Amino acid sequence: MKKTLLAAAMLTTFAGVAQAETSVTLYGVIDTGIGYNKIKGNGYDGSKLGMINGIQAGSRWGLRGSEDLGDGLRAVFTLESGFDSGNGTRGQSGRLFGRQATIGLADDAWGTIEFGRQATVGSNYLADIDPFYTSYTQSNLGLGFSAANTMRWDNMVMYRSPSMSGFQFAAGYSFNVDDTNNDETHFRTNDNSRGITAGLRYVEGPVNVTLTYDQLNGSNRASIDHDATPRQYAVGLSYDLEVVKLAAAYGRTTDGWFVGQDLPAGTPFSDEFGTNRYVDGFKANAYMLGATMPVGGASSLFASWQHVSPSNDRLTGGDANMNVWSVGYTYDLSKRTNLYAYGSYGKDYAFIDGLKSTAAGVGIRHVF
Repeated sequence: MKKTLLAAAMLTTFAGVAQAETSVTLYGVIDTGIGYNKIKGNGYDGSKLGMINGIQAGSRWGLRGSEDLGDGLRAVFTLESGFDSGNGTRGQSGRLFGRQATIGLADDAWGTIEFGRQATVGSNYLADIDPFYTSYTQSNLGLGFSAANTMRWDNMVMYRSPSMSGFQFAAGYSFNVDDTNNDETHFRTNDNSRGITAGLRYVEGPVNVTLTYDQLNGSNRASIDHDATPRQYAVGLSYDLEVVKLAAAYGRTTDGWFVGQDLPAGTPFSDEFGTNRYVDGFKANAYMLGATMPVGGASSLFASWQHVSPSNDRLTGGDANMNVWSVGYTYDLSKRTNLYAYGSYGKDYAFIDGLKSTAAGVGIRHVF
């Protein structure tokens, strides 16, 4: 249960707005464990065993607030900071509020509009389909559906509709997706890398059907193929049978690659596979099948298979079909604390013939 504080109870930062209709929520997640990762093939053989963090859910703390403006209209804001619980450093390239920094207006009748750094529609909508959400390293949907790997864009305007008989849509536009990249940031609009994200979903009872679209328009200043405009189209669905929840998804990425699930730093192709890439003529089809099964009253067992087939070797130098098999398990100690374990094996990883990736870990997560 999240701890909700009236603005009057906050430090002097909020003292001037202390009113009964104004509230601020302090919340967070701490996720830490021990993990193992091995990558072998294509002349490389390396492994690592050590402390991991943010495997089930990224460690964070945040402030979420709202003010009643009357007639159903509210002012809303979210400031969310990610951190490494193993060493205490900031996440998201050292940003203070790298996970989210938004302000906007919300109304139950017409929806919500927010301005600032936030996750894309594809990341949010497709995550609800995936048994691994956007977590557990290479296990999650963001591996092959690169635009679904918790992409966060700077300078974004996002509109989300209310749910109407189970239907909801959202759309966003970023004037510059990454302010920290000097090669993609300048005065003129076309000198900044811009992004479009949109989605439509139907969620009613046990059914969840999702359609998403994401697009990047590259900077004129960056060293990229200017004819390339990376796009991803995706559809996902899940159905909860109570004894098991089944999930499936298909995605097609063209003319490049989104940030995706990166390889560990220093390993082969980590630069090519874990960054936005503009590659004219590259295409990839991605497929996912998954299932989640409750075990007793406090545990869940979940698994997925991903298959990604590239059209050529222009992205990483390889064109092998990538397959990844993953399994995970959670055990609730309370409503706010749980243990988890997972294992994942990838073959022809990053489309490189013979490159194999193994990841496994155990940990504990606490939500406050």
